[in-house]
Amino acid sequence: MLMKQANQVMQFTHVLPYGALLHDNGVQFVVFSRNATSMKVLLYDSVDDREPSETIRFDPKRDRWGDIWSVFVPGLRHGQLYHYQADGPFEPDRGMRFDGTARLIDPYAKALAGTFQEATDGLIRPPKCVVVDEYFEWEGDRHLKVPLADTVIYEMHVRGFTQHPSSQCQHPGSYLGVIEKIPYLKSLGVTAVELMPVHEFPTRNFDGSSDGQQNYWGYDPIAFFSPHRGYAEGNEPAAQVNEFKQMVLELHKAGIEVILDVVFNHTCEGNERGPTLSFKGLENSVYYMLEEGGKFYKNYSGCGNTVNGNHPITREMIFHCLRSWVHNYHVDGFRFDLASILSRDRNGMLVPNPPLIEAIGEDPLLADTKIIAEAWDAAGAYQVGSFGDLRWAEWNGRYRDDIRQFWRGDQGHLGDFATRLAGSSDLYSSRKPYSSINFITSHDGFTLNDLVSFNEKHNYENGENNRDGDNNNFGDNHGVEGPTLNSEVNQIRQQQVKNMLTTLLLSQGVPMIVSGDELGRTQGGNNNAYCQDNEISWLNWELLDKNEGLNRFCSEIIKFRKSQPTVRRRRFLTGEINEQSGLPDVSWYSAFGTAVDWQGNDSALICLLAANAIRKFDPTAEAQDVLILFNANSEPHDFLAPPAAKLLEWGLFIDTAATSPDDIFPVPTPFDIANNGKMTLPGKSTRVFVSSQSF
Repeated sequence: MLMKQANQVMQFTHVLPYGALLHDNGVQFVVFSRNATSMKVLLYDSVDDREPSETIRFDPKRDRWGDIWSVFVPGLRHGQLYHYQADGPFEPDRGMRFDGTARLIDPYAKALAGTFQEATDGLIRPPKCVVVDEYFEWEGDRHLKVPLADTVIYEMHVRGFTQHPSSQCQHPGSYLGVIEKIPYLKSLGVTAVELMPVHEFPTRNFDGSSDGQQNYWGYDPIAFFSPHRGYAEGNEPAAQVNEFKQMVLELHKAGIEVILDVVFNHTCEGNERGPTLSFKGLENSVYYMLEEGGKFYKNYSGCGNTVNGNHPITREMIFHCLRSWVHNYHVDGFRFDLASILSRDRNGMLVPNPPLIEAIGEDPLLADTKIIAEAWDAAGAYQVGSFGDLRWAEWNGRYRDDIRQFWRGDQGHLGDFATRLAGSSDLYSSRKPYSSINFITSHDGFTLNDLVSFNEKHNYENGENNRDGDNNNFGDNHGVEGPTLNSEVNQIRQQQVKNMLTTLLLSQGVPMIVSGDELGRTQGGNNNAYCQDNEISWLNWELLDKNEGLNRFCSEIIKFRKSQPTVRRRRFLTGEINEQSGLPDVSWYSAFGTAVDWQGNDSALICLLAANAIRKFDPTAEAQDVLILFNANSEPHDFLAPPAAKLLEWGLFIDTAATSPDDIFPVPTPFDIANNGKMTLPGKSTRVFVSSQSF
């Protein structure tokens, strides 16, 4: 093995930014370490090589600038494979875990190649880093800048979206497979895909074996700047970089934005018993929150360690990473997993106005992007309604729970339901309705089909004796646990799915649906399928034919939402009387058209959304009045239209109790509310009317 001293190669004094920087005549390697006593770059010729073909040693006198190590190596090109190797004190009681024999992933690596290897000494050798030429022909592509208020989010897993054989994709389970399904996404009408983690993560045990139950979701990162190599079709090093960019470009051409689910709260290196793969071996006490003098790891993530996000060095890395995804990959926004961890200082205490949260919101390069927080963590922090400022939107966990409980028929949730439908002003009064990302299901939990088919989780195939996953699902099997041939039970379940889709897509705020919910996808009652890289998690495209009516129902509501500012307002509903109509922007009525008893036990409600308030601010807006009747009771319920509604001509738009195609009318069917008088809605059903004229 050839060893070179740094003073034998050309020096390049520009030391920022970090990573492997490709120049015309070579590569500059730049890495941070404060306490390392020596640093090397290991170069490889092939992804399968177990030993480097060449080792470049940094000269501490010539190649160190403060705490930054920088060396230029001539003759290297795109595709060069490398690791770092850092030596220094191994003093766990002080938080230092240097290992001069460990092969380390560059925290700024732009791509990884190969797999984990086990050395003869038992050490784990991680995938190799790749030097990447960032050039890509973007064809003039820019961010789409769809206003958040007009956004409809589709949460999806890149592999699971097309991996099932029924997808009939030429490139299943890949970035290219997503491209093949763009016509479907366009037909559904969503404006953005929110991709579950696509930055690098291990899918197998660190010894290189696989038991089929390892990190399918991707919430166990190791290289934040690198697109996941497992979703690439090509095998050459860095193939994933261009394929990911091609996917973004084609989605943008179709008018669909790309939001990334990013995991800056922990890494796959785990706690003190975990392997040294990258951050631990470069500067453990900077990148992680430690306790008991540094011997152990704080665990606010529930995954063994916690990234020290508000340390200046780590904060800088997170910023460089976000900017890289925006500038180099043209992504349109981020959803921050367990974002409350980013509100914790270096001692783990939640602080007001956290530096990282404020800086992300103020960063000029991120100004055109969407930033969304999962505003809680695994250590008890729950900041829904209080995370960040106007720039930040939030996954609204309160919305999920209140809508589920209302439709289950739980008493005492009428007011909560109305508040969520109206945009959650109790949580976001200092912001806007679109600060609320509304969802009823997500990757984490039941699918919508399973929510109405199971009372309990069924996670036994995860191998944890059904102990994993949330026990508080607010699900209802409607009399039978799991699949059944009982037609009455299946009818109620179908109504409930449509009830919740209707509620979600007509609520003020930003709706997010989960891939497959529009097709009746099931996970067999598994509400924590994090390890199921199989048909439990994959989208079965045969459902598109089987449940064509549900797919049509969902796409037609999305189309209506996108055309109607009445249900996606920029301002909160106020109840203020409009001078022209004599009505407020929103009116609530009991089922009998009278004042609502918010403390009562009835689970029926009428909502009248008047469009005049919108035209007050935008006279050109083609807004229509919307009348919604909800019956969450199990039994049929009589409804009387409120007097104000009798002044207009209405068309029936949605009837969730009807069967397809009579459950939704793209052109509302005329309905004489004034003369029909009393209407009887079946149990667990919704009717939506749209005015053919305005007040």
